[in-house]
Amino acid sequence: MLLIEDLTVEVGNKRVIEGLSLHIPEKETHLLFGPNGSGKTSLIMAIIGAPSYKVIKGRIIFKDVDVTDLPTNERVKLGMGVAFQMPPVIRGVRLKDVLRIHTESLSKGGVMDQMNKMGLSAQFLDRDINYGFSGGEIKRSELLQLMFQKPEFTMFDEPDSGVDIENMEVVGKALGELLEGRSGLVITHMGYILKYIKATKAHVLIDRSIRCSSDPQAIFKQIMECGYGRCVECLS
Repeated sequence: MLLIEDLTVEVGNKRVIEGLSLHIPEKETHLLFGPNGSGKTSLIMAIIGAPSYKVIKGRIIFKDVDVTDLPTNERVKLGMGVAFQMPPVIRGVRLKDVLRIHTESLSKGGVMDQMNKMGLSAQFLDRDINYGFSGGEIKRSELLQLMFQKPEFTMFDEPDSGVDIENMEVVGKALGELLEGRSGLVITHMGYILKYIKATKAHVLIDRSIRCSSDPQAIFKQIMECGYGRCVECLS
């Protein structure tokens, strides 16, 4: 599904990813751990093709297509999706405008049923994207949009960040449903999301490159007990 080979990425004159390689097979979900500033979000931005993230070396292969130089919209058409940690407010674009791209009628296709499951009332359909939304509402709205987009490969940047216990259950179940039978990459700090998704493998990203890959529960347990300092110590 996704193959990254020896990837080096810069933003401006700053190197944010260096010599990174990653392989995510079809129908597998991988977790990405790492301290702040290690390059986790930068990796997602490079995969999705954000213009300011310049690939200096290496390749990004998605579904056997070299997408390294493709614009974001072409990558999305191929089947990529992303849920950002801090999605932008989009004035003048309503939630129903986005959903109508993926479904013929808002009264059909399970839109209202899915909204009810996500704890979003019908009034959200007429609201501008993320404008005046709480943190939990933003997360649920993004997941709702992805459910109807149905990407084959979805990236989530800290879906459990800033989410209270009540919202975590809703978000976690929705995320698990989204990833069922599909592929994904999930950035997480606290690992609470492991309760809701079936992760195949976890990776630790330190100093702009993946340094360790293993069983998700084993890596999470090690990080919680010893922090990332132990990871650095292990690699030195």
